[in-house]
Amino acid sequence: MILQMKVPSPGESITEVEIAEWLVADGDYVEKDQPIAEVDSDKATLELPAEESGIITLQAEEGDAVAVGAVVCLIDTSAEKPEGSTAPSQPQNTAPVENTPKVAVASATTYVTGTASPAAKKILAEKGIDTTGIVGTGKDGRITKEDAVKAVPSMGSLPDGGERPSQRKKMSMLRRKVAERLVAAKNETAMLTTFNEVDMSPIFALRSKYKESFKEKHGVGLGFMSFFTKAVVRAAQLYPDVNSMIDGNEQVLYDFCDISVAVSGPKGLMVPVVRNAETLSFRGVEDEIKRLAIRARDGKITVDEMTGGTFTISNGGVFGSMLSTPIINPPQSAILGMHNIIERPVAIDGKVEIRPIMYVALSYDHRIIDGRESVGFLVAVKEALENPEELLMENNPKKALEL
Repeated sequence: MILQMKVPSPGESITEVEIAEWLVADGDYVEKDQPIAEVDSDKATLELPAEESGIITLQAEEGDAVAVGAVVCLIDTSAEKPEGSTAPSQPQNTAPVENTPKVAVASATTYVTGTASPAAKKILAEKGIDTTGIVGTGKDGRITKEDAVKAVPSMGSLPDGGERPSQRKKMSMLRRKVAERLVAAKNETAMLTTFNEVDMSPIFALRSKYKESFKEKHGVGLGFMSFFTKAVVRAAQLYPDVNSMIDGNEQVLYDFCDISVAVSGPKGLMVPVVRNAETLSFRGVEDEIKRLAIRARDGKITVDEMTGGTFTISNGGVFGSMLSTPIINPPQSAILGMHNIIERPVAIDGKVEIRPIMYVALSYDHRIIDGRESVGFLVAVKEALENPEELLMENNPKKALEL
C-alpha cells in the first residue's frame, strides 16, 4: 500500500510551510514516528514524523514552499525492512531523486546566446548591468528573467590574483516572516523609545547571597529574568496602557501579563511566552523560562507557545549590547530592552562610586501610550530593580524565593 503523507496544519492561519531539511534520503526505509523532515512555518520550525513504516519517496525538495494538505512524500508500507538497515540518526542533506536521472546537455551556441529576454533586458537596464559576461541559462544560452534578477553589478576592477567571493542563500520562511513583521512594525506604528539606567547592585547582592541555596532547592538558577519579569508585571499594573494593544479603532487592555521573552534558537530569534506571569513566583518564572529556552534550543517549540504575548522583554545584553532601540513585537504595543551590565562611575550622595549599571530601553506605540505612561512605566521598572526587597519581595527575600 502506498501512503500519501500530507503537510499537517501547524496552527491557525498558516496556509503553507517550507521544507527546511530532509532528515532522510529518497528510497530510505523509515520507521513509524521517525522524524523525516524539518519544516518552517512563518512562526516556528517543526519536525515531520513518518506516519507509517516503509520505503519513502520524496515529493518535494529542500526550500520548496508546500501548501498545508499537499503531499510531500510517499511511503510504501508493504515494503519489508532491509536486513541490517537502521533508521538514520543524523540529518542527511539530500535532495529527492527523480525516477529519471537528469543529464546535463551543453547547449550549442546560436544567435540567441547571450541575448536577454524583454523582461530580463528591462531588469538589467534598471540595474545598469550590461549583458556581457552574463551566462544565460535559458534555451541556447538565452538570458532569462531569473538570470537578470540574480545578476550583480560589477564592484570595480581588482588587482591581479584578487578574489571577491560571495554566496547566495534562500531566506527561510521563518526569517522572511520575521522581516515582514519588523518592517510592518516600523511602518505601521508611531514607535518611540525612552531610556533609563538601573543600578544593579541590589540584585547582585541578592543573587550572591541566595543563588546557591535557590539552585540547590529548586534545581534552576536565580537569573536576572525573574527580577525583570516581576518588575515588568508590577509596572504594567501601575500603567496598564503599556500592557495593551490596538484592535481596529479600539484599545484592548489586559488584566493579565503574558510576557514574551526573546531567546536565541538554532533557527534564529524565538519569542516564547510566559503565560500569566503575574501569578508566578521567582521560581515559577525561572522554571518556565528555562523550559521554553530548552524547547527553543532543541527545535521543539510550538506555534501556540510563541503566540499571544501582551508585552516583550528582549535581553541583548547577553550578546554584549550596550544600548539599542528594540522594535515592537506586533500586535503588542511595547517592548523592554535589557543590555549588558558594566561597572561605571556614578554620583552617590555627592561622591563618585563604581556601580554595575545597566541601560534599559522601552520602545512603545505612541498612538495609545503617551510620554507620561511610557516614562512612568520605565521608572517603575527601575525603582523595582533598585529596591527589589521592598517592591518585589515584600521585605522577605527567603519567602519570595521559597527558601
